[in-house]
Amino acid sequence: MPTYEFHCPKCNENVTLTLRLKEYEEKAYSCPKCGEKNLKQVITHFLTKTSKKS
Repeated sequence: MPTYEFHCPKCNENVTLTLRLKEYEEKAYSCPKCGEKNLKQVITHFLTKTSKKS
């Protein structure tokens, strides 16, 4: 399952959530610290590794 990073405006914390695609699409998630449902997604970078050598 993919992980997403969100910012909670209520407790002013960034949280990382592991969500199923359906949960993400239906916004069926909340802040694990305070329960706020109005989370803002934070854009993060990612790295992929392949077995091919450059």
